[in-house]
Amino acid sequence: GSHDSFSYWVDEKSPVGPDQATAIKRLARISLVRKIMKKWSVTQNLTFKEQLEGGIRYFDLRVSSKPGEIGQEIYFVHGLFGITVWDGLKEMNSFLEQHPTEVIFLDFNHFYAMDDSHHHFLINRIHSAFESKLCCVECVEYVTLLYMWEKKHQVLIFYHHPLYQEYPFLWPGNKMPAPWANTTNVHKLLQFLETTLGERSRYGTFHVSQAILTPRVKTIARHLIRGLKNTLVHRNLPMILNWVKAQKPGVMGVNIITSDFVELVDFAATVIALNDLLLEEDDSAT
Repeated sequence: GSHDSFSYWVDEKSPVGPDQATAIKRLARISLVRKIMKKWSVTQNLTFKEQLEGGIRYFDLRVSSKPGEIGQEIYFVHGLFGITVWDGLKEMNSFLEQHPTEVIFLDFNHFYAMDDSHHHFLINRIHSAFESKLCCVECVEYVTLLYMWEKKHQVLIFYHHPLYQEYPFLWPGNKMPAPWANTTNVHKLLQFLETTLGERSRYGTFHVSQAILTPRVKTIARHLIRGLKNTLVHRNLPMILNWVKAQKPGVMGVNIITSDFVELVDFAATVIALNDLLLEEDDSAT
């Protein structure tokens, strides 16, 4: 999985997103401030298509309306606005059309400046993009690749808003817990990942291990020009990757792992390779 999957492009000419504090919005009237914000808002380099081609199958999505804009268009947002959600969904769907056995997870977990009419508009967009590819809510343990292939489903949508109850193809957010370490310290992050894996629900939900470091205000202040990638990610990714390599999948093991800048190391290939451990278990059992 990728963290803030959509943030490969954000519009530094756009107004600051409603996910930001009022003080930041005021400061961001200065174009230089928006340029610096971009360095800290971008957590991925690859487009959706490139991430899909690289093996990413879980997408972490934050969305917003644009306050003051006429209509109900919904955009991706992380400090600054990204592309429209509709454009992103179409890009993903064209990949799925070409790869009918691939399955993706879309986790809509933060909504900003959206009332019910915005939500209904977005949900209709999701349905229009994927139609019969959408997998309706089911017991998590039933949802194997074989199950998806037999039903010709390719997309699971997780929707962290009460309106999920009105649509059978929206999975509740609590089926995709993603505990967040909120630290700049890689040792604290790895300890947190271990602890939350030990506490994960044995059955009934998926589970996201967010292998990401989060800058504090003082981190950004000290390294304004360097940005997220050069300050936190480059230096710590090798240690995070070593943690991933040491994991085991399956019950009480890792399930979905997300990272920033997924192409900087062999992140996707390393996570995918963990599945071989499940095959080895099956072989030894038979």
